[in-house]
Amino acid sequence: MMMTDNSLKLYEQVIHYLVVRIEAGEWAEHEKLPSVRSLSELLGVHRLTVFKAYQELKERGSVYVKDKSGYYVSPATPFSVTDQADDPAVSAWLHWDSLARVQSLEAEYQFSKSLIDPSLLPNRYWGELMRDLLDQYPRLLGTYSTIQGDLELRSALASHLTKKERFYLSADEVLITSGAQQAIDVISRTLVKPGDRVLMERPTYGPAMEIFRKQGARLIFTDIHSDGYDLEQIEHLMKSEKPRLFYMTPTFQNPTGLNVPVEQRKQLPELAEQYGCFLLEDDSTYDIYFKEKPPAPIFTYDTTGHTLYIRSYSKYVAPGLRIAAIICRQRFMPGLQAVKSLTDNGSPLLNQKLFLRYFQSERMHQHLSKLRTAIQLRMEVMEQSLLETDWTWTRPEGGLNFWVELPEGVDTGRLLHRCMEQSVAFVPGTVFDSSDHSASRKLRLSFSYAHEQQIREGMSRLITLAKEM
Repeated sequence: MMMTDNSLKLYEQVIHYLVVRIEAGEWAEHEKLPSVRSLSELLGVHRLTVFKAYQELKERGSVYVKDKSGYYVSPATPFSVTDQADDPAVSAWLHWDSLARVQSLEAEYQFSKSLIDPSLLPNRYWGELMRDLLDQYPRLLGTYSTIQGDLELRSALASHLTKKERFYLSADEVLITSGAQQAIDVISRTLVKPGDRVLMERPTYGPAMEIFRKQGARLIFTDIHSDGYDLEQIEHLMKSEKPRLFYMTPTFQNPTGLNVPVEQRKQLPELAEQYGCFLLEDDSTYDIYFKEKPPAPIFTYDTTGHTLYIRSYSKYVAPGLRIAAIICRQRFMPGLQAVKSLTDNGSPLLNQKLFLRYFQSERMHQHLSKLRTAIQLRMEVMEQSLLETDWTWTRPEGGLNFWVELPEGVDTGRLLHRCMEQSVAFVPGTVFDSSDHSASRKLRLSFSYAHEQQIREGMSRLITLAKEM
């Protein structure tokens, strides 16, 4: 299924269709691509449109031709420099393939933003903290942070994660970043070279795919199910593809909301050590659970230092502060700091000190307890609407999202265009899974940003429009 954004010409949509799937590893280097005839039938476009797309990709060097045989995927050219218009990351942002692009859409019924409704945050308390902090440190705004981050904050996080999650950290093994997405980018630029393989879940967090592709990585995928990963498949991929990195969100996985079980969390560091693959564990909603606390992070079970752990507080503590941390063993720190220094020379010190005061207060723990209750209520309200449909989903045990599959014949990209006419926003499944044809029937619904009445009204509009398609 091609994009439904009419701002691209048909042959450009065919190019986009091919490029996304080549970069996702659906066709390997030197593998034969579909014929002009078969691709035109699959996409429902004229053969000349497909031919023009192939010719353009041939000019770019992305494909090559064998006489009387067809088109083939060109080998990767790691250090090629592309024009912005040809940059897949830029192209993705301009269309429905980008999470940032979809979340930038203004809507009254906002189910695309995996963020907390600002009215649920302790905004007045933040104001009091800010005044007290500036009284205590009147020169704070005139000071830079260190590249690695404020020592006092790093020490507090190390102590907390050691006590709560048995991480056994020192402050030297913590690096503060401006949000989880910057953390992914810093790690990617530190560890991943052009041409390296990166293993990812399917479906997965869309911006992470864009970051690794921008770094020149070739992506390979492993499916995630209600019972976690297929470890035999992961071992096979680690052995045959030799990925540099396995990026994962095993706790309230984004977008599915699934949890990887404890036994698999224990085995993954062993596989990583055996096959020389680093694990990148992205944990952005660990504290948002509805009944039981989730299993301990994979980092807890890693005794060889193959896991890098991202803990973010941006989504549910103070989105405006953009506080996250990379947790890893000391050997990674010099490289991470070098890249971080080129990114912003250190996250804002004011944000770090303000977050620290909140993090050390009893108010934060009270806030999280109330927040979990409020978000669970909104999740249940959204599920009541879903129960009126024949759609498929799994009730999340925590996190901020439903991952929903609609019946055959409903394309969620087209559905989003129609929903935006009635001010309803969600994220189409192709943002998280561009290589799977069934992703065009799926969508992510976030229940944390809208209040209960907005959820009821917005879901009613969404369901009505989906039934009309």
